[in-house]
Amino acid sequence: MKIIETERLYLRELVLDDKEELSKVLSDSESMRHYPEPFSEEKVENWILWNTDSYQKYHHGLWAVILKDGDQFIGDCGITMQNIDNELLPEIGFHIIKDYWNNGYATEAALGCKQYAFDVLGYSKIFSYTTLDNISSQRVARNIGMQTYKMFEKNGEKQIVQVVNKD
Repeated sequence: MKIIETERLYLRELVLDDKEELSKVLSDSESMRHYPEPFSEEKVENWILWNTDSYQKYHHGLWAVILKDGDQFIGDCGITMQNIDNELLPEIGFHIIKDYWNNGYATEAALGCKQYAFDVLGYSKIFSYTTLDNISSQRVARNIGMQTYKMFEKNGEKQIVQVVNKD
């Protein structure tokens, strides 16, 4: 079932059968360089289960990003509830398989999630956070209208938080 549809993509719920494709991004050391470590097979499976729990609890989570042309799985993107400096806040996150980087897919999927957060879920603000050196993710956040909100520390690293308010 399609949750969000954009010009080139659609987003649907993740399922355990996505584990192999999702591993192409979550288990890749280059893609996960801003995380403590790439994910093991078990962590990828737990990631999917965490998101399926989020669908039930919050009516959102990270969804599979599917390229309409060829029905190709290219990553995940969505809205998760994150502890950002001791506040539980809705955050847009994404992971795109590196073969699909630099095509605007992360921005397109994140923009769809931003609209969904405001129009369907009724959030008045949506956040994004990342390590200070994750310039690519910060650029995606800026591309969807986010501005710097604050800094905080997580896992011993400074994080930059960006936010956008509903228009």
